[in-house]
Amino acid sequence: MKNIEIDEELYQYIATNTQFIGESASSILRRLLQLSPEKQASEAVVELEVESDKLAEPEQVKEPLKPAAPTATHESVFNFINKEELAMQRGAVGRFLLILAALYRAHPQQFEVVTDISGRDRLYFAHSEEELAASGSSTKPRQIPDSPFWVITNSNTTRKKMMLTKAAASLGYSETDVEKIRELL
Repeated sequence: MKNIEIDEELYQYIATNTQFIGESASSILRRLLQLSPEKQASEAVVELEVESDKLAEPEQVKEPLKPAAPTATHESVFNFINKEELAMQRGAVGRFLLILAALYRAHPQQFEVVTDISGRDRLYFAHSEEELAASGSSTKPRQIPDSPFWVITNSNTTRKKMMLTKAAASLGYSETDVEKIRELL
């Protein structure tokens, strides 16, 4: 893995070209530069300085390139979570929605099971804003990004963690992974 220091404008450009949650900066740049996606750089660390919109020449890497790791047949939410993007969120609602979007991307066919998760008097997940709004007052429904599902967001962080816990468990994650997912919030 190489570290490159870039200015804010370049960072924003890379971020705006993200095609899916969890896409790495390397994948985005490879796509934009039309480079082969299967090649991975060595793990040597190279720092570049940005001056006057020009990147300094990178140091030559003497280690051979490593082949891409084989892809898993079972997708995991951890393949879709970008911790930098999570850290950029100012509040729990943004992180909550990103984690749910990653869960959906990892399990689009099974995600329907989350609609069974509800509180005593209100639904937590639904297929429409209206369905959630009808289940209680001041639910502040928000659509889970890049999915057909909606979730209530007017709940405290503890409740959001409980919702993530139940969603991850319903999707078949182990107790250890459920804990990791919950702690991302």
